[in-house]
Amino acid sequence: MRTYGDLFRAPEFTPLFATSAVQTVASTVSGLALGTLVYAATDSAFLSAVSMFGPSFAQVIGATALLSAADRLPPRAALTGLAMAFGLGTAALAIPGLPVWAFFVVLLGLGLVASLGGGVRLGLLNEILPQQGYLLGRSVLNMSVGIMQICGFALGGLLVNALSPRGTLLAAAVLYPAAAMIARFGLIRRPARASGRPSVAITWRNNVRLWSSAPRRYVYLALWVPNGLIVGCEALFVPYAPEHAGLLFALAAFGMLTGDTLVGRFVPDRWRERLAAPLRLLLAAPYLLFILQPALPLAAVAVTLASVGYAASLLLQERLVALTPADVRGQALGLHSSGTMTMQSVGAALAGAIAQYTSPALAMSVMAVASVAVTVALAPGLRPGRGQDDEIPEPGGAAVARSRPANAVTSARRRG
Repeated sequence: MRTYGDLFRAPEFTPLFATSAVQTVASTVSGLALGTLVYAATDSAFLSAVSMFGPSFAQVIGATALLSAADRLPPRAALTGLAMAFGLGTAALAIPGLPVWAFFVVLLGLGLVASLGGGVRLGLLNEILPQQGYLLGRSVLNMSVGIMQICGFALGGLLVNALSPRGTLLAAAVLYPAAAMIARFGLIRRPARASGRPSVAITWRNNVRLWSSAPRRYVYLALWVPNGLIVGCEALFVPYAPEHAGLLFALAAFGMLTGDTLVGRFVPDRWRERLAAPLRLLLAAPYLLFILQPALPLAAVAVTLASVGYAASLLLQERLVALTPADVRGQALGLHSSGTMTMQSVGAALAGAIAQYTSPALAMSVMAVASVAVTVALAPGLRPGRGQDDEIPEPGGAAVARSRPANAVTSARRRG
């Protein structure tokens, strides 16, 4: 499976793609509207940042308590139910007179529900596509996120000005039932990937199993921490440039789209390992310019260029799939997704707190320095060849030897 035509001819990929695309537009529009609403009500960079990215804090609860359900629920029913829950929650945020603290209560609940979404969606993608098509399929889903975020931020900016932040939230809420219908009638009914009922004990046991491998730990940390710190920079777009935040968000999405397109479709296999480390550095380095408080044109270039570096996640996720047994792949990908979202919330809160006492520009520079430092510190554990003969503990104490990711990656394609 080497072309986009091959990918969209695969049964069920098109409805999964469409479901993801519609939900991305809805979440992008609602996030911009909510950040604008909270900033207008509080004049707080911290609360504005946390309102847009803070709900992901709840994903750490889901990752530690609920994530086993990602492999133990029928995928079609799970995706349909999750979309409807988001529609109801987004509509609740638009209630007139809702106090700011109530926003965060609703967002906490939505973040908890969302903790299952990544594992269910990516686990289903792994079922729909052959192993050699996973990287291409994941890159296309990422590309759809980039395109839909560009559209969503543009649409959200127009709606916030034409209607109001609350009216924009209601418009976003309508999109979630549409995504639910696409999932319900476009996907086939298939059983859960693993038997048994989901439970906190099973979630913990599998998380311990996944975390037991040093090569996987390096991959998880590289997926979570540098990414989360840079999302902290993005969380300050509203206070940095209130009238042009939608443009900066759209350019960030465009940069991510460009990187995912190049890496997922056009970069040869032999170059991927060489590009992984430079891409991880590219994600942070352009934000160092914000110490100079650049004008909008230079800021736009820096944001676009930095976001190309998000494509490093494609290569890291490919390695994660190669290092993970099939029976917990849904939970492994869900742990990646929940951990990423949680660290994005940590990054947003940290950046917002720094900006509250300094300035948005200085806070963005500090977050960029921290991201570069973490990337450099993790580099030794991510060098090609690390992870050979990785022992993966199985339930009951057995172990399965896995070959080095450098070999497995070539046969198991795979991005967030």
